[in-house]
Amino acid sequence: MDSTATDRFDTSRFEASRNRLASLAYRLLGSAADAEDAVQDAFLHWQAADRQRIRVPEAWLTKVVTNLCLDRLRSAQARRERAVGAWLPEPLLDGDPMLGPADTFEQRESVSLAMLTLLERLSPLERAVYLLREAFSYGHAEIAGILDITEAASQQHLHRARRRITAAGRRGGEVDAASARRIVEEFLAAASSGRTERLVALLTDDATAISDGAGLTERLMRFDTPRRIAAVARAGFKPTSVQRRLAGGTPAIHYALVNGAPAILFVVGEQVIGTVAFEIAGGRIATVVGVADPARLVRLSEAWRRHEPDAPLVTRW
Repeated sequence: MDSTATDRFDTSRFEASRNRLASLAYRLLGSAADAEDAVQDAFLHWQAADRQRIRVPEAWLTKVVTNLCLDRLRSAQARRERAVGAWLPEPLLDGDPMLGPADTFEQRESVSLAMLTLLERLSPLERAVYLLREAFSYGHAEIAGILDITEAASQQHLHRARRRITAAGRRGGEVDAASARRIVEEFLAAASSGRTERLVALLTDDATAISDGAGLTERLMRFDTPRRIAAVARAGFKPTSVQRRLAGGTPAIHYALVNGAPAILFVVGEQVIGTVAFEIAGGRIATVVGVADPARLVRLSEAWRRHEPDAPLVTRW
């Protein structure tokens, strides 16, 4: 095989792994743009490597991408950006290949906005071990090889990660699609009509809500009681002329799946200007995550323009 044919063959081997690598990088970084950069950097490493000496390309590439992501998480810039409390993961529309494997509950849970936000409480190494084990089913011996740690250390990091996630009150669970949509539609109807008591009844007693404030605040907005969440939702769904001007028009409100969770999208023309994703537990809403910063909605908006949506739930906000 001549060198050109070899390069084409090696490139095709990398491309066969691209989506899996991107989904791993996205879970680690919470940003599609950063994940794409990490995968591209991995491709450059692949091109520069002596590929004849790489016996298991998939394992080699997984190690490279994981460690590139860890370098990013440990960087001074990342620590500054995430420490100020203004960071939320980038939402992705259902069907985006970067969401990756979704065959098991653990895989689906690992990519939810609520879980990606919660994973920020872990150290970079704990986050990597947790995701490699829970979302990608690697054994501890494989994880040890990827991260250059011992198997015992891998087990310890996983134990600490699970303990921290449990301590944070993680309570999501499986919910059928029809029930999820009904609960979200009830939430939207109650918020739009100002029915505070109904909103409170739809929320778990320990419900939490997080919003990036459309990128207009330096810190995330957090609300930790059902009544406070209900008041904010009711105010948010009573649009003013100022809100419409900032939105660039009157949005239609669509139901969608975002990061595998039920969500509503605010859409002006073909542009998504905001998304609110819900985590449901025991038939009620446990977590609400709102993202409206335009920088976080670029990929979702691009996917929406290729999407064939159902009729909007609300056409005149």
